[in-house]
Amino acid sequence: MAVYDLEEQEQIENLKAWWKQHGNLITWGVLGLALLVLAWQGWSWYQNRQASQAGALFGVLQQAVARGEAQKVRTLAGELTEKFPGTAYAPLGTLMAARLSFDAGDTKTARTQLAWVASHGKGELRDIARLRLAAVMLDEQAYDEALKELADTPMPAFAAAYAELKGDVLVAQGKTAEARSAYQAALNAAGKTDTPAPAAQLLRQKLEALGEAT
Repeated sequence: MAVYDLEEQEQIENLKAWWKQHGNLITWGVLGLALLVLAWQGWSWYQNRQASQAGALFGVLQQAVARGEAQKVRTLAGELTEKFPGTAYAPLGTLMAARLSFDAGDTKTARTQLAWVASHGKGELRDIARLRLAAVMLDEQAYDEALKELADTPMPAFAAAYAELKGDVLVAQGKTAEARSAYQAALNAAGKTDTPAPAAQLLRQKLEALGEAT
């Protein structure tokens, strides 16, 4: 049996009293931390598993796109958006599917697919989707809807394309002065990026076709 001196006994009693007062709090804190670690590990495993499955599905979609199998691509894109919406493969695959739908003359499906990417995509994919969606709307004479898609500020690389398409929509609406401003903004944006010379020349031609501002 251990023998303690008075000082040691006092320390032990103090430790017991402290643990009685704070022990539960420490125990729950440690347990909470352990649960957080387990939750994070579980979430990481889930994300990796989702990405792996989505990547495999995206590979099949790419093959179907290469073969021009529009119906299969549409089905695969739908599966990506339904089962793996949080992965990068979903908006990319859906954007590819939209291009195939449009080329096949199925503009209704293309619009739905582009709208999904515009809402769920990020960065370049989102900007590309909005630009293509606005172009489809312009073809369908849905001018106000097209302008709404072009209202948000895109990434700098797409600023010229957004402003140019906005000018095209405004020309179709007969709003010459506003179209001129849009084309000028497109030219200004093009000067800040590596816009190909033919594209910049086309912009100048569109601007000149509207005549001088009055």
